Amino acid sequence: MCNTLLGEMSGRNEFSVFINDTQRQHILRGLFSSYYDGQVDAEVVFDTSRWWCNKLGVLKKMFPDSRIIACVRQLPWVLDSIERLIRHNALQPSSIFNYNSGGTVYSRVESLFGGDGLVGFAYNAIKEAYYGEDTANLLLLQYETLVSEPAFALAAVYDFIGEPHYEHDFEHVSLDNSEFDNRVGTPGLHRVRPKVGASERMTILPPDLFARFRNDAFWGNSKLNPRGVRVV
Repeated sequence: MCNTLLGEMSGRNEFSVFINDTQRQHILRGLFSSYYDGQVDAEVVFDTSRWWCNKLGVLKKMFPDSRIIACVRQLPWVLDSIERLIRHNALQPSSIFNYNSGGTVYSRVESLFGGDGLVGFAYNAIKEAYYGEDTANLLLLQYETLVSEPAFALAAVYDFIGEPHYEHDFEHVSLDNSEFDNRVGTPGLHRVRPKVGASERMTILPPDLFARFRNDAFWGNSKLNPRGVRVV
């Protein structure tokens, strides 16, 4: 909705001459107020979307104190997880690939990592934020840290957002997004294990595909972090 409003208030609409930046900002803030009004009674809201990393400029104007927690993981294992899920749901083509039942692991990876792909877009958006000018509002949370040291990882998150620490039960995690997952033809897309922890497994990606993305985790190299983005 935010992207659509930005587009409709742009120069492609002849009536945009009657809309200035102050009005654009008020309209977008009104969208957020309307969306959460009566639904959430809280001073802090967590809104999950991989789009926000390429909207830091918009967020800075609307909500200067907003924070982005970008969850990252070694790319080969991200691609491995999606491929594993697709094979598990072999009888249900996924919306991730426009319900195309053909293709191979190679074409699926190419689609995922394209500029508009599920993984490629998110990866590029994180790099845009990471090397941009508004990194004070950005934290990268590594999957590997979260599953091996969950208490430490979440303590860092609370420090980052300036909220009091909350004691979590890492032995009994629950999440139910089955309605959404089923609607997009990808059951289990957001399923999580009840206990937080690392799980060792052998990849199902061909060795050349796995190796292709092995060194793309730029956040793990401190020499590639000129602005000192917090990486947990």
